[in-house]
Amino acid sequence: MVSNTPRNNPGPILVTGANGLLGQKLIKRLLEQQQYEIIATGRGACRLPESWKGYTYASMDITDESAVMEVFGKYAPKLVIHGAAMTNVDQCETEREDCYAQNVRAVSHILNGCEAQGAYLVHVSTDFIFDGAEGPYDEQAVPNPINYYGETKLQAEKLILDSRVKAGIARTVLVYGISHDMSRSNIVLWVKDSIEKGKTLQLVDDQLRTPTLAEDLAEGCLLMAANQAEGIYNISGEEVLTPYEMAMQTVDFFKLDKTKITKTDSTAFQQTAKRPLKTGFIIQKAKDQLNYKPKSFKKGIEILAKQLNLAN
Repeated sequence: MVSNTPRNNPGPILVTGANGLLGQKLIKRLLEQQQYEIIATGRGACRLPESWKGYTYASMDITDESAVMEVFGKYAPKLVIHGAAMTNVDQCETEREDCYAQNVRAVSHILNGCEAQGAYLVHVSTDFIFDGAEGPYDEQAVPNPINYYGETKLQAEKLILDSRVKAGIARTVLVYGISHDMSRSNIVLWVKDSIEKGKTLQLVDDQLRTPTLAEDLAEGCLLMAANQAEGIYNISGEEVLTPYEMAMQTVDFFKLDKTKITKTDSTAFQQTAKRPLKTGFIIQKAKDQLNYKPKSFKKGIEILAKQLNLAN
């Protein structure tokens, strides 16, 4: 039976990357649930809203094993959601040492901390472990990354699956949402802002993704944690869309000038790291086993629009 609540008061829950987009959504949702002792962690100072109360913040550099073990030892988490990672795909390609430290070596530190505390782990992974030849993918599809970011995320998955830690891997796709301090953009905000400024945009129509609202990814991770689900789960949106289609839905919603957007293909852009063409996920397993219910892209835009109004 699927549960939205934790099993038998499992103890503290620790979130890595709490200052980031997913981390913010996780902490907000956990505070709403009022079911856990919450340990929010991130590199450096806390950047969560000052008005939020009811959690403990601990500065933790995930690339420093002694720092990780110290925090895990102090707070003794029984559930861990590991969302921190280096995710700039082009930067990962050129700064490989940093990428490996954050995306692979750090995962081994988190696993050591989980093993020491007997904690269950949810680890966030990506569609970029695939080459994009045959998407959308289910959980049984064979990975074949075509960039270094994808390689490191796949190495991290293998570390987790080979470990003795009870763990679930939440694979996701093109996460979009609004952070409280507006520090991060996304395709919806970028298209809206650009068209409002009179710019013309070219968007590719040969890449397929299942864009994921950050709130939905957070909810999927918490469903995994509540059920201590083991193995791989695709936690993404359900609609398979191209960036061009996402842009057109955005201008439709905000009633902007569609003529400012033209479609092109991936050959028009030079990027440092290769991108898989057709990914996206089949999410039937998460729907059946976790009662995961992602929102439509149109509903996601509506949620972002409301959050923008609140922020302004």
